[in-house]
Amino acid sequence: MTQHGTLGVAVIGTGRMGADHVRRLDEAISGARVTAVVDIDPRRAEAAAARIDGCAAHTDPAAAMAAADVDAVLIASPGPAHEEALLEALARDLPVLCEKPLTPDSASARRVLEAEARLGRRLVQVGFMRRYDSEYQRLKALLDAGDLGRALMLHCAHRNVSTPPGYTSQMTINDTVVHEIDATRWLLGEEITAVTVLRPTPSSGAPEGLSDPQLVLFETEGGAVVDVEVFVNCGFGYQVRCEAVGERGTARIGDAHGLTVHAAGRWGGEIAQDFVTRFRDAYDREVQAWVDAVRHGGTAGPSVWDGYAAAAVCEAAVRAQETGGRVPVVLPERPALYAAPPR
Repeated sequence: MTQHGTLGVAVIGTGRMGADHVRRLDEAISGARVTAVVDIDPRRAEAAAARIDGCAAHTDPAAAMAAADVDAVLIASPGPAHEEALLEALARDLPVLCEKPLTPDSASARRVLEAEARLGRRLVQVGFMRRYDSEYQRLKALLDAGDLGRALMLHCAHRNVSTPPGYTSQMTINDTVVHEIDATRWLLGEEITAVTVLRPTPSSGAPEGLSDPQLVLFETEGGAVVDVEVFVNCGFGYQVRCEAVGERGTARIGDAHGLTVHAAGRWGGEIAQDFVTRFRDAYDREVQAWVDAVRHGGTAGPSVWDGYAAAAVCEAAVRAQETGGRVPVVLPERPALYAAPPR
């Protein structure tokens, strides 16, 4: 630890998400400070480091992790770079908060899983921030209390204003629906066992070659069914909704409109335009919980197993996109280190 027990954190990746985490650690989180930043673009790394006293800029993650004032690592680089950074951190016995995806595919995720399992203790938390959103936490508590009876279905929607250039139909699964995959496993405490993807005629607002919207169906080991409408070029805002249907009632989150204005004979509210705005508080709680756990010698939150399971479901969903059929999800036996269900 750095002075006064403060956690020294190296942030790997200073793009949109990484830069936001640098700001968060510097301005909103207690008990931690950014002591190093890493980016393949040296100018971007230097610009991020210049804003924080005593912060070093690096282009090599291993060099940053070797610094004496680095106690933990936050990975916010592109997914293909995660495995190398994760394995380096595990080899150095450094706690990690890794933005999703853990890695881009189940094979590489399993290598990380096996590396952590060999250590015999958890060091990695995966950045599925919805688990830290207040609405999701209330829904989770309600389902766990059993007031609605057994959960029979989840109805979900995930809508984005638009997609950036190069966004593909596979990315609707790997970059977007992956959040519903983790939320389903967490809310229900069950693994997903099969996936089906239905693709209606694309919206006129969809870029050429992109299948948008899509309807993704999950089946779980407990017999629940989950449908996810993913519509990434809806044009009007960023919306995430989830309705749980139980044996004795229903509950829905995601309808909050924030400020409502009545004026000039009309009323209206605001719709968030991106995930950074909608889940700002969840990101703050997620990073603070990680810092608190690490400072007390532990790791909490979504595990490497959760990241691995999400990657396996994503692969099945992409196959379902391509084939139009129902694709089973096959998971190995859960290692003892991750024995608890995804709750």
